[in-house]
Amino acid sequence: MESEASKRDAVADQARRGFGLTLPAARLAIGVAVFVAARAVPSVPGMPGSLAPPAALTVPPTVAASWAHETDATDEDEGYPVESDLIVRRCQRCHERDDQGRMSRISYERKTPEGWQTSVRRMVALNDVSLDPDEAREVVRYLANRQGLAPEELEPGRFEVERRLIEHVYEADRDVENTCIQCHSMGRVITQRRTGEEWELLMATHRGLYPLVDFQAFQSGGDGPQPVDVAIDHLSEAFPLETPEWSAWSASMRSPRLAGTWALAGFEPGKGQIFGTVEIEAGDGPDEFLSSASYTYAESGARVGRSGQSIVYTGYQWRGRSNPGGSDELREVMTVDRGWQKMTGRWFTGAYDEFGPDVKLTRVSGGPVVSGVHPRALRTGAEAAEVRVHGANLPMNLAAGDFDFGPGVRVESVLGGDASQVTVRVAVDAEAPVGGRDLFVGGASLAEALQVHDGVDRIQVTPRAGMARIGGANFPKGYQPFDAIGWDDGPDGEPDTEDDLRLGRVPATWSMEEYTATFDDDDIDYVGALGPDGVFTPAIDGPNEDRRGSRNNVGDVWVVATYAGSDADPDAVSGRPLRARGHLIVTVPLYLKFDPWQGVPTGRLIP
Repeated sequence: MESEASKRDAVADQARRGFGLTLPAARLAIGVAVFVAARAVPSVPGMPGSLAPPAALTVPPTVAASWAHETDATDEDEGYPVESDLIVRRCQRCHERDDQGRMSRISYERKTPEGWQTSVRRMVALNDVSLDPDEAREVVRYLANRQGLAPEELEPGRFEVERRLIEHVYEADRDVENTCIQCHSMGRVITQRRTGEEWELLMATHRGLYPLVDFQAFQSGGDGPQPVDVAIDHLSEAFPLETPEWSAWSASMRSPRLAGTWALAGFEPGKGQIFGTVEIEAGDGPDEFLSSASYTYAESGARVGRSGQSIVYTGYQWRGRSNPGGSDELREVMTVDRGWQKMTGRWFTGAYDEFGPDVKLTRVSGGPVVSGVHPRALRTGAEAAEVRVHGANLPMNLAAGDFDFGPGVRVESVLGGDASQVTVRVAVDAEAPVGGRDLFVGGASLAEALQVHDGVDRIQVTPRAGMARIGGANFPKGYQPFDAIGWDDGPDGEPDTEDDLRLGRVPATWSMEEYTATFDDDDIDYVGALGPDGVFTPAIDGPNEDRRGSRNNVGDVWVVATYAGSDADPDAVSGRPLRARGHLIVTVPLYLKFDPWQGVPTGRLIP
């Protein structure tokens, strides 16, 4: 018979695989394979009307843990009854259940699927909860559906679940933000809802698990309110358990019907635009789906095929994996719009989730869909420029007159194509006004499909501030891709104004310069290398005997892009190369992780 320890190890093994990741990429991932590839179920746990009354309980009541939430001290109108027999049986040992079916702690919070999955992992690892992988899937699915977030509630924190490294600013209260971000992003906070007492208990849990938090953020000394008290008051008011948004969404929530063909458009840092299609089929359960994606990188012409599986939580939160188990496996995190016509989000991989495209899926409902064009910018006076129009269900046998790019842009001929891509030869008048052009073709349209410009006035390195992590010995490397983006200053000729035209990626030569932060700074010699594709690869972790003081290979450098025009547009730069730079911080690995038992990857983890 399988031991309880073996079952916990199986759950942990499933957990570290993540929503859409294998290998060490899952070290940081907060998704888990228990979310996907679930067995068929007759109904969706937690969805309205899908639950039968719980079976009679045979587990005797126990005394809750000393830190557990006392439900009788909570407002009678708050808290959600837990009607899952599995959760009651597995969790009642520590979470007391009252006569209304509410369970301490559990009933008084709402989270994303990632938030609930993190809670399950913590219970398994720290409190010896016995769950096999199938049970863990059911627990997360039930709680994400019954006690999740409405789309409007999730939107400000989507960067957290989509694993975006951005400079987020929490404008509502900068002091509270400073208290929370000492250890994690503010996104982890704003993707939760709790009662006031639960916010207070959460702070107590922080103190119990991470005693140094008082010195880092919670206490400031003096007789006045401490930062932790200010945070509790603010979060209780800003993110309460009950909200109008959740009341409205939970009353109407249902499993979306997504089967069909979807047009894919996206952008991957370091590689550029992607276009293709995604075929979605219904899976075993009403919230489960199978997908098959086929897309092309517009710049290189490289073609990619992917197959995957997913679950949609709370009626709109797509979580999946494609090419599972392969070296190019991607985790998929997307948001389904209310009309089930569009999905937006991010597909990603890497030890720190640093690689992968931003994506937008548009349902193909019989008529043509235009996803985008490449190149997306043409200069005034351009002659015989080849432009590829990407989409789905594009009409066959299109003629030049079927394309309308607006004033000053003429389609001279159609060079060929199919239902997903058509290549046309285009000329732009020398006096054409600069600005965006909408494209109309075959009954479909795309706003701002093409930018007409009169020269690349400047370039910009994105991200302006990047971060990489040394690794390769004891911890995984954290890479950082960069892009050089061309800009036209627009009709007013002034940079950084509202009429500026973003022209897309331009071919650049990459280099690094010292970012002088200390006397005799030598970071550039040790932090790592910048590839010709703009992807920075950090150096190895650990003390470096060749460096002064045997320091780690951390530091700051400037990442520099130089653009001297292109073969297609040699006059884009007027006699001088354009340069731009971004700041790169190369820092230490994430030493503390929830699943530190995994191995260290070798090589460059780029799909």
